[in-house]
Amino acid sequence: MYGNNEIQALVTALGLGIKGEEFNPSQLRYHRIILMTDADVDGAHIRTLLLTFLYRYQRALITDGFVYIAYPPLYKVRKGQKTYYCYSDNELKKQLDALGGRPTVQRFKGLGEMMPAELWSTTMNPSTRLLKKVSAEDAAEADRMLSMLMGGNVAPRKEFIKENAETLDWELLDI
Repeated sequence: MYGNNEIQALVTALGLGIKGEEFNPSQLRYHRIILMTDADVDGAHIRTLLLTFLYRYQRALITDGFVYIAYPPLYKVRKGQKTYYCYSDNELKKQLDALGGRPTVQRFKGLGEMMPAELWSTTMNPSTRLLKKVSAEDAAEADRMLSMLMGGNVAPRKEFIKENAETLDWELLDI
């Protein structure tokens, strides 16, 4: 991992050291680290990997409240001159039921598919974006799930799938 150029670039950009070095908030270049990934399951996976990395190697970033998650919309719904943004399949269904008729629905495949002004207004603008502060419990759960689902021990993964396959709430995968 220490030889990974992307990890080194991330650590350097933030002004951090790697595990074993004392965390010094005064060295931190940014006091709000916002993870912004695509709104789909792939983006959730990348977000989980980043949270796990930060939790394992720079836990103080999380426990001291520096890490946030930005939530971009998954859908854009247009009816007439009005535009609505939906952040999940459930929210889309509710919006379509409320609107009735035949609105136009666009599913964003990723952040790069949004126009710059749209990305700014929905995900980056401090006055209109959805932002969640990451807690140590959130990161610990991401670390636990990542270790179980992608680790070398098959038994816990198999047990989790057996216990949860029928009742899994797919909406939770994107949150």
